[in-house]
Amino acid sequence: MTESVNTAEVARQYYEAMSAGDIPTAAGLFADDITWHQPGGNRFSGIRSSAAAVGEMIGGQMSVSEGTFKLEFTGGPMVNGDLAAFAVHFSGEREGASMSMEGIDILRVEGGKIAEMWLFSADQRAEDAFWGQA
Repeated sequence: MTESVNTAEVARQYYEAMSAGDIPTAAGLFADDITWHQPGGNRFSGIRSSAAAVGEMIGGQMSVSEGTFKLEFTGGPMVNGDLAAFAVHFSGEREGASMSMEGIDILRVEGGKIAEMWLFSADQRAEDAFWGQA
């Protein structure tokens, strides 16, 4: 299997799992030492440096959004070697607030696992307002 084919397959598996709300399967694709770049200035922003830390962050997002956080891929994967980019739509609701916007996610695959992830939001201010501060 070529590097690009492997990257596309891992990326596809990740987004199929996330779109189905199957967080355990998605998390099983993370390298133990994944580096996750979460944008913005909200309670979940920053860099996570392990699969456990990313899992904790996603769990926090599900808690804050009262289980409504949803990620759907709307295009891709667009693959360049060990990188894959996806157009995504993400949404969530919580008491008194809702969020629904487009984004781009870029992941890097190494050894059949997601080694690094970068997320981009179409409206970072609105996303920050939705998640709020800790």
